[in-house]
Amino acid sequence: MSYYGIFLLTCTLSLIIVNTVHASFMVSSVVEEVKDNPDIYLKTPELIRKYGYPVEIHDVITADGYILTLHRIPHGRKKHVGSDQNRISRPPVFMQHGLLSSSACWILASPENGPAYIMADAGYDVWLGNARGNLYSRNHTRFDPNASHFWQFSWDEMAEYDIPAVIDYVLATTGYSQLYYIGHSMGTTMFFAGMSARPEYNKKVKAMFGLGPVATTAHILSPIKYLAPFSKDINIILKLLGKYEFLPSNPEYIKWTEVICTHYKFEKLMCRNALFFLTGFDAHEFNMTWLPVILGHGAEGTSSKTVVHFAQEVNSGKFQRYDYGYYGNMKIYHQHTPPPYNLSQVTVPVALLWANNDWLADPKDVAGLAAGLPNLVINLKMPLPDFNHIDFVWGIDCKKLVYDKILKYMPYF
Repeated sequence: MSYYGIFLLTCTLSLIIVNTVHASFMVSSVVEEVKDNPDIYLKTPELIRKYGYPVEIHDVITADGYILTLHRIPHGRKKHVGSDQNRISRPPVFMQHGLLSSSACWILASPENGPAYIMADAGYDVWLGNARGNLYSRNHTRFDPNASHFWQFSWDEMAEYDIPAVIDYVLATTGYSQLYYIGHSMGTTMFFAGMSARPEYNKKVKAMFGLGPVATTAHILSPIKYLAPFSKDINIILKLLGKYEFLPSNPEYIKWTEVICTHYKFEKLMCRNALFFLTGFDAHEFNMTWLPVILGHGAEGTSSKTVVHFAQEVNSGKFQRYDYGYYGNMKIYHQHTPPPYNLSQVTVPVALLWANNDWLADPKDVAGLAAGLPNLVINLKMPLPDFNHIDFVWGIDCKKLVYDKILKYMPYF
C-alpha cells in the first residue's frame, strides 16, 4: 500500500468527515489571506510547465472502457525537440504512482530532486500514469463516475486492463518496442499482478524498477494493519452509505492543509508525523518546505474496493485476486478462494529497491516477493537505516540513493 490519504484513513471514516466540515468552516474566513503557495493548487501539467518542462496530455481507453490520462514530459529543460535521431535517443520510461495518489507524486519537489524531472533531464521520454478512478482518470466511455457501477474495480482491473493499455499506447506513440517501468508501492502491485495476468506483456518491458515494492502485506508495521480485520465491515458500511469512491480530491481539504500545515508550527509537525506514523519515521529525509504541497496533492481518489483489496492482503498474507466471499468467488472464479497471482510469470528483469524502515513494504514481505521472481537482477536495500516508504519519491537524498542508481543500471538492460 502507499502513503498520502491513508493517514486520513487511519483516523477513521468519521474523523475524515469531521475534518472536512471543520476545514470548510475554517477556510471561509482565512483562505484569502493564506494563499501564498500556488503549487498546492496547481494540477500536474501546470506544475510541470511552471518548473520549465514541456508537458503533453494523452488519453488512453482501456479494453473495459475506462479513460486514463497520461502526463508526458518528452524531454528535459535543456533538450529540444528536433530530428528523428533525437527522438530515438530518448527511450520511454513509464512511472506509476501508488494508492490514492496521482501523476503529481513524481514532481512534488524541485527540478533537481523530482523523480520525473530527474529522468527527463537524463535524456528519457517520461510518461506519468494515472490509475482508473483518480483525479485525472475519473471517466469512462459508458459509465457515469457518479454511479456505483463505475467504481466496481480494485487493483485487479488496474493490473489486467490499465497496465496493458498504457504500455501499448506509449510504445505505439514513441515507436519503441520496449519501455522501462518505474513503480512505487501500488504501482509495483499493479505491475506484478499485470505481468502475471497478461504474461505476453513481459516482452514489452525492458526492465522494471520497484520502489517500496508491495505484493503481500502480511508483515506491515503500519497501524493500518489494525483495520484489516474489519475489511468486510468497512466494505459493507461504505456500500450502505453509497460511498463507492474513496477519498476523492477535495478542494476544502486542500485549503485546510495550507492553513494548518503551513502557518502553525506544531500543527505542521503533526501533519508530517501523521505521514511518518503510517510509513516509518524519518525526519532527516523529509523536506518540510514541500509538506503542504505534498498533502495538497495527497488524496486523489480511488474505489473503496481497491482499499478493501489491500486490507484483504493483510488478512490472507497472500498475493491474490479480490476476495468476493465463498459464493462470490464461486460465481466469478469458479472456486471458493481467490486465485493467487503467479510471480513465476513475471519474466521481466526486475530491480527491487527497498528499506528496513518501510512500514508498508516490510523487508520480510519484500524477501518473499524477491524469492518468487524468476528474473530478479537487482535487490538493493537503502543504506540509510531510517529511510522510509515515502522517501523513495520525496526523500532529500532520493536522487543520490534511488534515481542515480536507476540511471546507472538502465543502460545494462
